[in-house]
Formats: sequence, C-alpha cells, structure tokens
Amino acid sequence: MNKWIGSIVCLFLLTSCNMVQKESPITEKSSVEEHEQVTDQETEAPKDVTSDPKPEQEEILIDEPDESILSLEAQYFNQVEEVDGKLFITNADNILALVNKTFSLPSDYVPANLVRPDVPFAFGDLLLEKSYLREDAARALEEMFQAASHEGLELYAVSGYRSYERQEAIFHAEVERVGEEQAAMSVAFPGMSEHQTGLAIDISSPNVNYILTEQFGETPEGLWLAEHAHEFGFILRYPKGKESITGYKYEPWHFRYVGKEIAKILYENNWTLEEYFEVVKPI
Repeated sequence: MNKWIGSIVCLFLLTSCNMVQKESPITEKSSVEEHEQVTDQETEAPKDVTSDPKPEQEEILIDEPDESILSLEAQYFNQVEEVDGKLFITNADNILALVNKTFSLPSDYVPANLVRPDVPFAFGDLLLEKSYLREDAARALEEMFQAASHEGLELYAVSGYRSYERQEAIFHAEVERVGEEQAAMSVAFPGMSEHQTGLAIDISSPNVNYILTEQFGETPEGLWLAEHAHEFGFILRYPKGKESITGYKYEPWHFRYVGKEIAKILYENNWTLEEYFEVVKPI
C-alpha cells in the first residue's frame, strides 16, 4: 500500500515539473510584450491629452505709417489765393507753410517776431538781415548748436531770414551768372524762398571754410546735423535723391524749422515736406 501511494506522489511531482518547464517560456514572452507595450505608450501622446499643435506660420506685417501721424489740424495746411495763375499763401505765419516752386509768399510778407539767435555766425557780430530768425526757430537753433558743441563740433550760421527784395537780387545775380534754368535749381524765385518765412537757416563749419557746399554733408558737422536736427525741430529740407520732389538740388546746409513733432515724423519716414503733405489729411 505504501509503495503504491509513493508511486502516485512521484508521478504527481514529475507531472508538475514538466508543466512548469513548458509554461516558463510563455511567461517570459508575455513579460517582453508588456514591456514593449509600455514603451510604446510612453512614446505616444496619451489619448486623453491633446498633442501640441503645429506652430502657425508667422504673419508677415508690412510697416505702415501710424494713423495718428496721417492727420493734421487744418490750420497747418496752406491756405492759398490764386493771382495771375500763381498760388499765394495767405496764412504765411503757419509754422508748416509749404513754400516751394508751386506755393509763393506775398512780396510784402515779413515775419513779425524776428530775433537774432545767440549762435556763432560766419560773418561775426554784424547785424545783417540774414542773422535773424523767427523766435521759435531761433531758440531751437540755439539748443541745437549747444548740443553740437558738446559733441566737439563747430557749427556756424550763414544765412537766416531773407526778404523778398533780397531774394530777388540774389536770383537775378545767379541768372546772370549761369542762366535762369540752372539758377532755378539752386536759387529760389522771389517769393518762393523758405528764407522769407524766417524758419530756414543755412549752416556751415570751419571744415569747409564756412561756405555752402555739398562737401559739408560729408563733414562731422554735416553728418551730425543730418542725424540729429530733427531732435530740435529742424529737417534737412533738400535731401539727396529727392531733387525731383523738392525741385532743388541736394543742399546739406539748408535746414527748416517745423517743430519737434513733425520733424520726427519726417525723419523716421524719410519724407520731405512735400511728401508729408501728400499723405497727411486735415482734421
């Protein structure tokens, strides 16, 4: 009896061992598959979490002038009267008066508040007509010259206010010298000169012997003025490359006072006064 029972136990044990050996490879394979599934789950975005969307293509914006600079009070536009086919400015005291080959000042116009700015003049202390400017322009010129001096630059005023009669004499003398067509490219017709407004100033330096020449634009003084005059309310009135717009050749010495706000707009947009009035609208 005991032998029979022992045989049954041995048979049971042998059968159990064989089952374990046959199941082991299956168990190991299941572990590998589980690992691969877990790895795949780690590399894929969870189904309940939205994947990061592809970045949208950045929109390319074209710089356009700020709307706020495209409007201007109506009083700053030329008010004109036509006489014998010519357009005469009737609000000549306007600080933004556009004086050029289209719009003329009356022959009897003289600014009311002319003063002599406290700056060095190429002709010294002589009290000449051309040593005067309108007071607001004169004070701004003093600030500009002082700032330039702090930078070690030497600026000299050459010509400011110019009466209609004086402009007439200068123009006729230039016509005699080079002919009217050539003269008109560098000297304004009487009544069409910004100098008559009392807001324009010609500037030079010792580097060019105090004369008015294109070489002035290449001097430290000329370069500084081109970059900083707007900070004091002045604009380079006849810039290079804009001759067909202004009607005058490049004059790196000729600056016009328009006030800091408008000067900044013109400088930042590379506009002449003509171009500004082409885009600005009255309010």
